[in-house]
Amino acid sequence: MKLILKENVASLGYKDDVIEVKSGYGRNYLIPQGLAVIASDAALKQLKETQKQRAHKIAKILAEAEAAAAALEGVKVVIPAKVSAAGTVFGSVGPVQISEALAKAGHNVDSKLIFVKDPAKEVGVFVATVKLHKEVSKDIEFEVIAEEAE
Repeated sequence: MKLILKENVASLGYKDDVIEVKSGYGRNYLIPQGLAVIASDAALKQLKETQKQRAHKIAKILAEAEAAAAALEGVKVVIPAKVSAAGTVFGSVGPVQISEALAKAGHNVDSKLIFVKDPAKEVGVFVATVKLHKEVSKDIEFEVIAEEAE
């Protein structure tokens, strides 16, 4: 029995794969659970069209992510923070502060896309990774400096 998977199924395949299974397994488990549909001519035609549209959309998103990564090339942000006499930051500098500093520099990056291995808890230069797409990421430097007293 030929089926088109609607979900990823361990040991069978991934979403939108056309697979061959025994008819009992397909009729009694995969189709009732909503994991697959019968691979009729109409369903196969619809799958082909969907994959074509999805490929175009994914290519556009990937191109936008690569353009954003190119714009972040060589960007270094400076983040002022309240610092103790020993040079340690009160709290830490994380993705939210980096996102705000990037916005001031003219780069709008969501803080959810910024990953810092260890939050900056002292004055110095650190590296954060901006994951713009599952295939596109960019490392940016940020420097934590002591905030000037008013």
